[in-house]
Amino acid sequence: MNDKRVKQLSVLIENEAGSVSDVTSILGDERINIRGFSVSDTAEFGVLRLIVDRPEDASDALRLAGFPVREDDVICIDLPDVPGGLAGVLSMVASAGVNIEYVYSLIAAYVVINVADVERSLHLLADKPLRLVDQAEIASA
Repeated sequence: MNDKRVKQLSVLIENEAGSVSDVTSILGDERINIRGFSVSDTAEFGVLRLIVDRPEDASDALRLAGFPVREDDVICIDLPDVPGGLAGVLSMVASAGVNIEYVYSLIAAYVVINVADVERSLHLLADKPLRLVDQAEIASA
């Protein structure tokens, strides 16, 4: 049987402006493609979880830059895009008594960024070469 595990990198970062950008810049400079990510934070530190195309190279580059990196095996599932698709998969795992520690999505066209100043950030991004998505578009997707 094919090994279906996926390697996830967890990078400890300081909870300050530029920390996520520093990590993603290092990966970009190394031509490592980020396929999925999640950031969680506390008052002082955050954990940036990454799924990348070349995890060993990414881990080496980040450690060389001084970032603490942990590697874990995770499971990636191609969910059906239907109401209840995620719930169905999660309930299979939970009903077997396996704790689900966290969930995030990969390779999505939409990225959610939680910022300290939404209005300022929207203004800064308004004239950039990207497309902002509103609630109505989320509802119709």
